[in-house]
Amino acid sequence: MSARPILLVTGGAGFIGANFVHHVRAVRPDWEVRVLDALTYAGDRRRLEGAGCDLIVGDIADTKTAQSALEGATWLVNFAAETHVDRSLLDAEPFLRTNVTGTYRLFEAARQAGVAKAVHVSTDEVYGETRGAAFRETDPPAPRNPYSATKAAGDLMVLATWQTHQFPVCITRGVNTIGPWQHPEKAVPLFTINAMRGQPLPLYGRGEQQRDRLYVEDHASAILAVLEQGEPGEVYNVAAGNNRDNLSVAWRICERVGAPQDLIHFVEDRTGHDWNYALDNSKLRSLGWSPRYDFEAAMDATVDWYLEAQDWWVPILDGEFQAYYERQYGERLAGAEAFRG
Repeated sequence: MSARPILLVTGGAGFIGANFVHHVRAVRPDWEVRVLDALTYAGDRRRLEGAGCDLIVGDIADTKTAQSALEGATWLVNFAAETHVDRSLLDAEPFLRTNVTGTYRLFEAARQAGVAKAVHVSTDEVYGETRGAAFRETDPPAPRNPYSATKAAGDLMVLATWQTHQFPVCITRGVNTIGPWQHPEKAVPLFTINAMRGQPLPLYGRGEQQRDRLYVEDHASAILAVLEQGEPGEVYNVAAGNNRDNLSVAWRICERVGAPQDLIHFVEDRTGHDWNYALDNSKLRSLGWSPRYDFEAAMDATVDWYLEAQDWWVPILDGEFQAYYERQYGERLAGAEAFRG
């Protein structure tokens, strides 16, 4: 085994994964970092430029690939997942393959490889929706869409690895994360790009659902804290306390970009649209972690990055994304109502 600790980051060419890699390389420069990523539409090797890590192109659901990537690894952090709710409503099959089967095969390979500790990165959506108190880690999963159902299943498989084999694992469940390099299918980058181009911002329903927006740098530092200090077999909620309704988010984007608010268009709501995912993060705070970015700082840093990074996102808007966008929003926008203040 190498004298340097080796960290394998699966899904490390994705949005949160790549930001985590850059964070680790900055604060733990003595670690060797490997990335395993299938480079689906949501993965992009450009996110890893300058990170100083090895990229292995492969699928966590392929056992031999996972075994090879894990050889000699000290730690594992798993970001690999299909993550977009809207796409799961159109076709859940890829979510089952990666989020359930792939997660099982990866953690079984990690256990057999003798990895010292692993962190599985999950989502607040496994709890379902709340209209009252924030969820705690002891609350049972109650997912309401195909994406969150597959993530909940993956969580249970990971926890079973601890209960059955005492393989040291932790799970993090994060709220909606924003920041650099997020795929334009997600609401904040989509709204930002459309506002810049003078195109409608397709806001589901009346924009009344609430989300906690966590800046990706804060999310990355939380995951590292759990990797280094979290108790095996435990779940940790990652939240910023930046809860706002979705209409307020669209307003903030228009204001920052300098676009008129009547670009906001209310469109037909999606099926099973959860009201709120508020999380109690006191357990994570007990490890010494706290978020640095409030709502305004997180939003402004994100929007400003997209204003400056057109060379990254413009190529993504061609081809497959256009077909998806038309499928998801074409009919909805045809019957949309513009925001009038």
